[in-house]
Amino acid sequence: MSDFKKVESVVDFPKLERKILKWWYSSGLEKKYLRKNDRSKKLFRFLDGPITANNPMGVHHAWGRTYKDLFQRYKNMQGFKQRFQNGFDAQGLWVEVEVEKDLGFKTKKDIERYGIDRFVEKCKERVFKYAGIQTEQSKRLGYFMDWENSYFTLSDENNYAIWSFLKKCHEEGWIYEGRDVVPWCARCGTALSEHEIVTEGYKELTHPGVFVKFPVFGEDETFFLVWTTTSWTLPANTSLAVGRNIKYSFVSQDGQTFILATDRLKETGVKGKVVKEVLGKDLVGLEFESLFPDFFSQRGLKHKVVDADFVNLEEGTGVVHIAPGSGQEDYELAKDKNLPVIESLNEEGVFLEGFGSCSGKSAF
Repeated sequence: MSDFKKVESVVDFPKLERKILKWWYSSGLEKKYLRKNDRSKKLFRFLDGPITANNPMGVHHAWGRTYKDLFQRYKNMQGFKQRFQNGFDAQGLWVEVEVEKDLGFKTKKDIERYGIDRFVEKCKERVFKYAGIQTEQSKRLGYFMDWENSYFTLSDENNYAIWSFLKKCHEEGWIYEGRDVVPWCARCGTALSEHEIVTEGYKELTHPGVFVKFPVFGEDETFFLVWTTTSWTLPANTSLAVGRNIKYSFVSQDGQTFILATDRLKETGVKGKVVKEVLGKDLVGLEFESLFPDFFSQRGLKHKVVDADFVNLEEGTGVVHIAPGSGQEDYELAKDKNLPVIESLNEEGVFLEGFGSCSGKSAF
């Protein structure tokens, strides 16, 4: 008779996996795998795109690491020498945000009172803590890497390399000081990358839209009708934009005349009599009056209508309010059309001096 080992009817898979992992590491199999091609002349360079060491890994991280491991194992089997170097990202805004939560901070002023140097050390502690946790999770997946030599973006070597690169760029005259409009978090007091906005917990909000009448200069009771969801940018308005080949109607209603796109009359609810119709190019160059003529920031400015490719008939009135200091698209238009740019908010989202009753108040 043949002898068979008893097969358990209920298998503890995690226990079984840990047993196999323990044997892989205790037997030296992992080291043999990593050093297998040390003398090979064939090189395969793979730079790990690092996970932010801010929390335990999620399923999406494990998914990505599985793909990375697959390619490196394939190349290892083909005899290519590799570094097998893992990386950890430590430069993210979200490390700071989580440390702020741990310390009970509400604003960046709390960090300044606490001490920036102490706060930075707290951020480093968090990075090293979760780098360790992520390392163990990765090992648990069977991911073979030279874990003892993982790189960190916070390392002095990395920062010195970046500074050296910037120094070289400066010496070559490739760096200049200029102006730009970027996504900004008033709460965090920092610029945001597009990646952070799309993937890191920011959500789209529904804001109330308002219709605004911009008086046409030199014309009694005649207005450009504008629709906007960013009313806080109106004090920084310097221009209005129309579509060059869009048809615009002059509509007489209740003793006033409104100028807006013909194809948006129904959606806006304007029901007066159309007294004239022109193309947008016929409106370019017309002047209009500031909504806030008493604000110091608006004094001396000439407000004119310009044409812009981004004006469409999908929403609004076909007449777009332009505040170059408050939006990337508006700023690019201002550079192209040589429009004035007004900066209206500080890094906390509070109106600067020169904005009358708005100064010192939060835009939000």
